Amino acid sequence: MVLTRPLVVQSDLTILLEADHPDFEAVRAGLSRFADLLKRPQHLHTYRMSALSLWNAAAAGLTAEEITGFLEEQAKFGVPANIKQDIRRFMQRYGLLRMESTGADLLLTSDDAAAIKEMCAYKTLRSYGLSQVDEYTLRFSAPYRGLLKQELIKLGYPVEDLAGYSRGEELQIRLKPRAGTGQPFELRAYQIAAVDAFYRDGSTLGGSGVLVLPCGAGKTVIGIAVMGKLNCATLILTSNTTSVNQWKREILDKTEVAEDMVGEYTGAKKDVRPITVATYQILTYRRTKDELFTHMDLFNKRDWGLIVYDEVHLLPAPVFRVTADIQATRRLGLTATLIREDGREEDVFSLVGPKRYEMPWKELEAQGWIASVSCMEIRVALPAQERHAYMNAEPRQRMRIASLNSAKLELTRELLARHRGEQVIVIGQYLDQLKEVAEVIQAPFIYGEMPYQEREEVYGRFRRRELKTIVVSKVANFAVDLPDAAVAIQISGSFGSRQEEAQRLGRILRPKTNSNEAFFYTLVSSDTREQDYALNRQLFLIEQGYKYSSEEWVPDSSDMARSDAAAVGAEHKAAKIKPEEVVS
Repeated sequence: MVLTRPLVVQSDLTILLEADHPDFEAVRAGLSRFADLLKRPQHLHTYRMSALSLWNAAAAGLTAEEITGFLEEQAKFGVPANIKQDIRRFMQRYGLLRMESTGADLLLTSDDAAAIKEMCAYKTLRSYGLSQVDEYTLRFSAPYRGLLKQELIKLGYPVEDLAGYSRGEELQIRLKPRAGTGQPFELRAYQIAAVDAFYRDGSTLGGSGVLVLPCGAGKTVIGIAVMGKLNCATLILTSNTTSVNQWKREILDKTEVAEDMVGEYTGAKKDVRPITVATYQILTYRRTKDELFTHMDLFNKRDWGLIVYDEVHLLPAPVFRVTADIQATRRLGLTATLIREDGREEDVFSLVGPKRYEMPWKELEAQGWIASVSCMEIRVALPAQERHAYMNAEPRQRMRIASLNSAKLELTRELLARHRGEQVIVIGQYLDQLKEVAEVIQAPFIYGEMPYQEREEVYGRFRRRELKTIVVSKVANFAVDLPDAAVAIQISGSFGSRQEEAQRLGRILRPKTNSNEAFFYTLVSSDTREQDYALNRQLFLIEQGYKYSSEEWVPDSSDMARSDAAAVGAEHKAAKIKPEEVVS
């Protein structure tokens, strides 16, 4: 027993971490490699190890001995024996079963005859045509490769897929030399590491998996570098038309591929080329819920050697089903967070692949590759009439009333005054609220129904610094490149979405030319369900090392309010905000 250590490891796979401990940051970073943050009261953070978190750790190269050793070094009361056993048991499951190829059929193999015998006993596996070759080997048909992996992970057996991949249609994809140097385009060290972790020398150990890096870290460039390694026809799936154009622009800028070799497959264009960039929305389009998906045959339009799933955490369920059928094609997932609000992380693991590489956000910040961000939650009391409506509303309506708190408008104006001259994004969930804010602050409003060309024109003016402020709906949550944006004001969100919180912070992470600082404000109605949801939204970013300061907005100009606000510091000059607490 060493009471000065920061961890308490409990027998239910949860781990308590003291937020005030001097080694908090280092221990938090270690924990995040194999455990997920569940909740974070001010002084004690709760993590939990799960089968999936430990399987991802195993796929990334961590061993059970390394994890238990780390916990034993940091735990006050040691590590319970059952926890050591559970860690070892879960991590041994990854790779216990392997898929290998033999001619037209595939093999499910194991060095453990008991594991193969257990597979034969599962009734749910019989429909996949399993036949026993010997005590260590089962044979099955190639079309069941994805479905079998899905079923096995549900049974607690994550398969290591070593069956290899089809070459696909050949296509030379050379990276351009750096301008004026004649030298190859230069990747950053972590980008090279990410590409290598996916490619793995072109062997069957590589070729499928997910790379996790923060927004602004150059995930598009990493994807292009993977394409350059494989030199094959590539289908890129992404979240929206803006992202389609960004991918096309980056491919033409950073490779020697001719423009007529890159096609767009969206609602507006249907060009299938050796490199094709499409949206998830077009793939999942159908006229009625009873009809077939009109454009799913895009997966068969060419002999794709690589499919890139940009923002893989957004992968729709119908695309999962198709992905199960194309396991012989290399698959690359790119994302800032593996969190899915629908709980289908196991499907990403089995069908796209395990996490192959993750770059901690704070590590990139320390290296200067992304901006240093101050995160502030500002609590705003509901005006009396709205408070009365909130208290008498149905539970589902309460969140909407809290989100639409009219007092947020005045606070938004104060924050804009505080950051006068800086590039600011005001972002939210409710269109009427955003439209009103845009009218009051006289800023353009970008929303989903806005024609694409108008949207791009506004983004372009913002990038050229002709506009200082824009108001955006959730259409800007993903894949919008606004490098000079230094301030984000979040006035409402999608309930407790950790995924959305991470993506919105990502809008301001691009490195800045001067101080490389950015500010992320979340406006929350105090003592409401919105405040509770905000705590959940922040979990992923806190796990990445960000800290939220919590402040209370006082809507008056009294001397006391000015005195309280002055204590916040020079960077918080608005007179109506006073600090309340700092929450790690």
